[in-house]
Amino acid sequence: MKDVQAYSVEISGAQKNYGHLAALDDFNLRIEPGQFTVLLGPSGSGKSTLIRAIAGIERLDAGAITFGDRSIAGPGLHVPPEKRDLAMVFQDYALWPHMSAFENVEYALRRRKISPEKVNSRVEEALERVGLAGKGKNYPFQLSGGEQQRVALARAVVGRPSLLLFDEPLSNLDADLRERLRVEIATLTREIGSTALYITHDQSEAFALADQIGVLKSGKLQQLDTPEKIYRKPANRFVAAFTGISGSFTGKVTSSDGKNVTVQIGNVQIECKSSTGLKVGDDAEVLLRPSATSIEAKKHNTLSGTVLDVAYRGRGYEHVITCELGVISGVYASEPSTRGDKIDIYVDPHNCLAFAI
Repeated sequence: MKDVQAYSVEISGAQKNYGHLAALDDFNLRIEPGQFTVLLGPSGSGKSTLIRAIAGIERLDAGAITFGDRSIAGPGLHVPPEKRDLAMVFQDYALWPHMSAFENVEYALRRRKISPEKVNSRVEEALERVGLAGKGKNYPFQLSGGEQQRVALARAVVGRPSLLLFDEPLSNLDADLRERLRVEIATLTREIGSTALYITHDQSEAFALADQIGVLKSGKLQQLDTPEKIYRKPANRFVAAFTGISGSFTGKVTSSDGKNVTVQIGNVQIECKSSTGLKVGDDAEVLLRPSATSIEAKKHNTLSGTVLDVAYRGRGYEHVITCELGVISGVYASEPSTRGDKIDIYVDPHNCLAFAI
């Protein structure tokens, strides 16, 4: 059952400059009500500037931001953060050290006209929802990093905001805690029904959380789509590379039917997918997704190589292989090969992507 009335978020022509650097460059984005959107990009891509502008912490130099049918930023307009009906979860928790967990969560309700009994009930409910029932009296220094981030999450949801913003909230936690809190954030946000915007540089986080992913580079949105389409049909070489590859090689196109191409790389021919109109004779870069390779021999798209390294990954083993093309990482097998072994690698054409150079 949904707790809030979510609204859409629309950013139109957003521009934010720091000197000669454009942190946001004619940026446009729409998030539908109740949708969980993740913005993915490297440091300096504009993620933090955008989320701070939506929160009201930064003022845009140009452009507009609309929540539902309400303009909250634009020429001559800047609605303050406390009047935007949103909450934000920060990377560094941002808890008051002199307040208990209960008081930190309660702080979000202090401006609301709610009876003390209802405040107590909602704070206790929020702490229980994030797995901190019974720890309301603890101060931040008495809590682990994961527990502190749960307090920050409870503080964000206790006011039942229409919009939840997440500023890389898991980056300070270890791998096990990141995975557990990721599940809790996804479950709780969808349970209460808020519109959500989450920024990260972690590809696995983005794919696990998002209804839609936006990939940013230098203040521009490169692609906005479902996780599946971002992975299978990246709009350009940057999107493909940033969302996970295990090898990159250059060669020349020897055949093309508009959607699939064959690329000659040295003495090897590799079949690939291409959506960029590559023609015979064009120079091309071939990017291999981690899911493209397996240790087996087939009649086509098979390479011979030598095992450089092997790493156990729980579900099986990932190999680093050197072959006639170069080095390929993340070659999965359920059983390990030995360093120095000569092996054959099959390359799945559906998970090879070719782009014009």
